[in-house]
Amino acid sequence: MMQDVLDTSESISQPGLIQRIATSISRLYQHYLDKWTPHTASRWVFTVVMVCGFLVRILLRQGWYIVCYALGIYHLNLFLAFLTPKIDPAFTQEDDDGPCLPTKANEEFRPFMRRLPEFKFWYSVTKSTLVAFSCTFFQLFNVPVFWPILVMYFITLFCITMKRQIKHMIKYKYLPFSLGKPRYKATDNTHITTPPTPH
Repeated sequence: MMQDVLDTSESISQPGLIQRIATSISRLYQHYLDKWTPHTASRWVFTVVMVCGFLVRILLRQGWYIVCYALGIYHLNLFLAFLTPKIDPAFTQEDDDGPCLPTKANEEFRPFMRRLPEFKFWYSVTKSTLVAFSCTFFQLFNVPVFWPILVMYFITLFCITMKRQIKHMIKYKYLPFSLGKPRYKATDNTHITTPPTPH
């Protein structure tokens, strides 16, 4: 009887086969994501090619305009989160109930911290494009719609939101794009040159 209780408790404490497989797949997936992290340019080239492939499929198949519109709105939302600082300066200026350090805004260098970091931005764009691409294989998502209205509405929405974002950047004096810290190249001091001797 006691042995049965011990066997039952051991079987409960050990993860099942499905859980172990899911954990190993999750670790492998995370391993490849971590390997892709430093390769920013190649990641974005891959994603841009994927988005272009999606748009070509939409144009060739003449359908799924709602899916394309929803993807565009989602990408616009992600882009705005990428451009926005993590701590909104509008809220920090309104919360001035007492003195805080430093006393002037230009006394201390503060790096621009995004609400949505670059890697998460890329990852979300890639995942959403894959989901939208897979939706184009199902007729259920091919809702008939007059697509020029969607295009005009998207352009209007894009212009309004970007105008508001640019005004916000100008008002609070921040720039979301920078080339980062200056990088100095190491000089090779192994070749010491001697000055030419006068003749």
